[in-house]
Amino acid sequence: MSYLWTFIWTFLLIHMATYVVSSMNGAAYEFVTATILAVITTAALFVIGTIIPKPHTEQH
Repeated sequence: MSYLWTFIWTFLLIHMATYVVSSMNGAAYEFVTATILAVITTAALFVIGTIIPKPHTEQH
């Protein structure tokens, strides 16, 4: 379930950022380009999440 929510939030935030940047540049908003960026960013987040070591808790 966490993978789904990660993709949904990444999808929404990348689309929002793409829309704002394209508006500021005077370019046309392209849905397909934003979707491809969202998929790539989601995959990168999953890879980074597996690479970063988890903190060890001290046992008393």
